[in-house]
Amino acid sequence: MKTNKIIYWTSTGLLCLLFLASAMMYIFNYPRAEEFFISLGFPVWIIYPLATLKILGVLTLLSKKSNFLKELAYAGFLFDVLLALTAHLMVSDGEFAPAILALIFIVTSWIYDRKIYGSYTQSTTVSNKK
Repeated sequence: MKTNKIIYWTSTGLLCLLFLASAMMYIFNYPRAEEFFISLGFPVWIIYPLATLKILGVLTLLSKKSNFLKELAYAGFLFDVLLALTAHLMVSDGEFAPAILALIFIVTSWIYDRKIYGSYTQSTTVSNKK
């Protein structure tokens, strides 16, 4: 059980750091983010909303207030990373390594979250029986 918690908190911590770093880059280095988005073919108007959602997703994962929102944050992170990975591979810019790392962190964090805290359906079923 202790090993599971170490793996969970390490992967979740690295995942959160990676997403916070990208959100901060979007906010504080907008011209660089704008260049990336244009080169990948994405609209630049989405940069600030995406940064906001990344920050909210990190807060959701760390707070553990709502299983539904936690699962939604994991799904949002997964979609974001898959889209980024695909885009970087399509334009062949060689910038896909952070997306692969994020994908590993997301999957590991999600798996170990379920090992430690149970699945969404288990916790919903338990709370409905009370």
